[in-house]
Amino acid sequence: MTPLIRFGLFILFVVEFVVGLWNQVFPASFYDNFPTVDLTPPYSEHYARDFGGATLGIALLLLIALIKPRAAFVIPAAAAYTVFALPHFLFHLGHTHGATTSEVAALTFANAFVLLVGVGVIVLTVLRDRRSPATEPPS
Repeated sequence: MTPLIRFGLFILFVVEFVVGLWNQVFPASFYDNFPTVDLTPPYSEHYARDFGGATLGIALLLLIALIKPRAAFVIPAAAAYTVFALPHFLFHLGHTHGATTSEVAALTFANAFVLLVGVGVIVLTVLRDRRSPATEPPS
């Protein structure tokens, strides 16, 4: 199960790292070019950079868990991601005005997918460690 957990962590890390770095370094570009972000104006460089920094913080937790997939790292990292992903998903479900049908479908699918990956990583880690509590996962 550890390879599957690592794969999930890798997906979440890449998403958070790319989004966080883009927001932190080029906030106006992120606002103008990331699909559907410009549907919820107004643009604020302050909020964009704060979001980018927080996102990079979550990416760091995910990277640590990816490198050392022990439950003590994986569960808090995936939970931190999920605490962000659930309200983010719900926000976008209720704020689709101005989006095309394909944008709504893509946004809903993408946000649901990463939310489920975060929850799935937690569930797989708990199941893995219940099956063999005396065995350390490979690092």
